[in-house]
Amino acid sequence: MSVEVPTTWPDTLFDTLKQVGIEQVGHVPDAGHARLIDRCDRDPAIAVTGLTSEEEGVGLAAGAWLGGQRAALLMQSSGLGNCVNAISSLAEAGQFPLLMIITMRGEWGEFNPWQVPLGRAARDVLLAIDCRVLNVHRPDEVGDTALAAARLAFDSSQRVAMLLTQRLIGTKAFR
Repeated sequence: MSVEVPTTWPDTLFDTLKQVGIEQVGHVPDAGHARLIDRCDRDPAIAVTGLTSEEEGVGLAAGAWLGGQRAALLMQSSGLGNCVNAISSLAEAGQFPLLMIITMRGEWGEFNPWQVPLGRAARDVLLAIDCRVLNVHRPDEVGDTALAAARLAFDSSQRVAMLLTQRLIGTKAFR
């Protein structure tokens, strides 16, 4: 008798990234993305690049596209501030598709006041630099939203941010 292991939302997200042909993933280490990063890292068909700044991921994604591959950029909302210029100059002006998967901080039950300002402003910042924004609040929304985000990014050469809200990823407790 086999035991079926329940799929978690990071597993659903990984499966969707594979389905849409993601071959490169750039990330700055983030606890909210830990399982997804691990799944990508263990897959020989995905090149995973650890970044020193989220801004580098925009260049990585543009280079992947020019080389005939699709990339995803994983980051936390606090890292968005590090790559606004690259998104608005390189990705937008160059009309490169950009798929960003952003774990949100500074909203639902946040304990760290340093996370609140950009968490509160992230959506407005993304909209101001002409990115499409899709929010995910529940695990059952992850697969469909990721598929829609990838199609919008790669089929229409758009900058798309999929915001994984704290309601989905959970909150941290300071101890």
